[in-house]
Amino acid sequence: MADSFWSAVAPSALAGAGLCLLLERLLRPAVRPFWKRPLAALAIHLGVWLGLFTCLLLVLQRPLFAASALLAGMLFLVLVSNAKYHTLREPFIFQDFEYFSDVFKHPRLYLPFLGAGKAALAVLAFGGAVYAGLALEESLLLVLSVGDFLTGSAMLALAAGLVLWWAARSKLAVTFEAASDLCRLGLLCAMWRYGEEELLPCPLHSPFDGGSAGATNVTNAAHPSRDKPAHLVVVQSESFFDPRRLDAGIRSEVLREFDALQAEAACSGQLEVAAWGANTVRTEFAFLSGLAGESLRVHRFNPYRRLARQGVATLASFLQARGYRTLCVHPYAASFYDRHKVFPRLGFDEFIDIRSFMDAARSGPYVGDLAVAEKVCSLLKGASEQPLFVFVISMENHGPLHLEKVRSDEAERFYSRPPPAGCDELTIYLRHLRNADRMAGMLRAGLAALPGRSGLCWYGDHVPIMPDVYRTLGAPAGQTDYFIWRKNGQPKPGIRRDLKVEDLGSLFLQEMGLLTAQSLPSSSAKASTVC
Repeated sequence: MADSFWSAVAPSALAGAGLCLLLERLLRPAVRPFWKRPLAALAIHLGVWLGLFTCLLLVLQRPLFAASALLAGMLFLVLVSNAKYHTLREPFIFQDFEYFSDVFKHPRLYLPFLGAGKAALAVLAFGGAVYAGLALEESLLLVLSVGDFLTGSAMLALAAGLVLWWAARSKLAVTFEAASDLCRLGLLCAMWRYGEEELLPCPLHSPFDGGSAGATNVTNAAHPSRDKPAHLVVVQSESFFDPRRLDAGIRSEVLREFDALQAEAACSGQLEVAAWGANTVRTEFAFLSGLAGESLRVHRFNPYRRLARQGVATLASFLQARGYRTLCVHPYAASFYDRHKVFPRLGFDEFIDIRSFMDAARSGPYVGDLAVAEKVCSLLKGASEQPLFVFVISMENHGPLHLEKVRSDEAERFYSRPPPAGCDELTIYLRHLRNADRMAGMLRAGLAALPGRSGLCWYGDHVPIMPDVYRTLGAPAGQTDYFIWRKNGQPKPGIRRDLKVEDLGSLFLQEMGLLTAQSLPSSSAKASTVC
C-alpha cells in the first residue's frame, strides 16, 4: 500500500515543485535560472515546497488539488511581489506576510496597488485549483487506509525536513538587499532565509542608551540654568519632500511656511531616509533609535515585528529619563504596525490615536494635518511645569493618491504653468502638501506663543508613490527634507546640512542643549547593533 501512496502522490509533488520554479520566471526583477543557483538554494526550494504540499495533502487528501492550490498561491505571491516592486522598488519578502491580515483591516492602504486585473487572475487560479481538485480527483482515503495515508504523509514531511536540514548546513549568505537576494536565490529560498535570520539574536546598543556620553540633564543644559526645559515637537510628515525639485513649474508658495522655517532654522537640508514610497516604520525607528538600517540586518524591513519589542533605548526614553512627558500623536489606529504594543517599550508615556480624532476634519480619506496641528497646540497649551515631548506621525498625505480626483481650480493654484499630462497624482499630492506646510506654520506659532524655550524638528518619512508622475518627470532619488527650528534661536541662513535620518534625533537634542557637541553624522555608525 506504500507503493500506492507514492505512485499517487509523487507525480503531483514533483511536477508542482518544477512548475513552481517556472512561475518564479515571471518575477520582477528577474531571478536566475534554477541551474545557475546554489544547490542549497534549490534544496530549500524543494524542501519548502514538499513541506507545504504535505500540509495541504493532509487537509485535502487529493495530491493534484494540493499541488494546484499551492501553485495558485505561488502565482498570487508572484503578482503581489511584482506589484510591490513596481511601486516600492522592493520585492515580496518573508516579513511581508504580516501585512496580509492588514489588508482586511486597512484595505485602502494595500488593495489599490495590486490592481483589479491581477486580483482577478489570482481568483481564477484558485478557482481552477478547486475545480481540478474536486472534479477531477478522488480522495486518497477511498483507496488507502487512514494508517497508510498518515504514514506516507509523515514520510513525505520527514523528507522535506531532511532536505531543509541539509540545505541549512550550507548557511547560504544573504545581503538583506531584497532584490539582489531574490534574484540570486529565488522567491521561496529568499523568504526561507529571511525567516531564519529573523530568529537569530540581535543585541542592540543605541546612541540614546542612558549612559551615553555627552548627555546632559534638562536642568543642566547648555542654556542658562534658570531657563525651564524646552518643550519639544517632532513631526514625521507623511510622504513629505520638496517636489519643486521635480518640476520648476510648481508655485513656490505651496511651501511658503516651510521656506520661512528653513530660513530661520538652526539646521536644514535633505535627509537620507530608510524607505522609498512606503514602509514608514523603517524611517520612524531609525529616527527614534538612532540606529542605521544596515546595522539591523533582516530587522531593517520591519523593526517593529520583533526587534523593537525587546525594548530599545530611543530619543523618547532618553527624554523620559530626564523628566519629560513623552507623547505620540498619530491620527490612525494605534494597532497599525502594533504601535500600541511597541511604543511603550520605546519610552512613550501615552499614545494619542484616531480615537481622539473622531470628530476631526478630514482632508481626503484621512484626518487632516490642520486638525493634527490643532491637537498638538492644545497639548502644548495645557502642558504643566513638566517639559513635553510630542512625536507626531501625520497621515493626510498617505496614498493611494490616484483614488482621489483633481479639482478644477488646483492646476492654477499650484502651478505657474500647466503641468504635463499624467501628473494628476502630483496635483493631488500638492493639495495635501499645502496643508502639511500650513501645519508647520501653526506649530511654529503655537510653540512661539509658549513661555520659555521650545523646538520643532520636521522631516519626511519617504517620498510619495506616484509612478505615473515619475515616468513623466523622472523619479526622485529618495531623499526627503528636514529642518530644526528653535524659538529665539540663531538661524544659520544659507548653510545646508544633509543628513541620514538616524543622525537627526541626536542633532535635534544637540541644538536644544540636551546633548553636548559631538561629530555628526557618525554617531549612529559608531553605535550600530551587533547581530
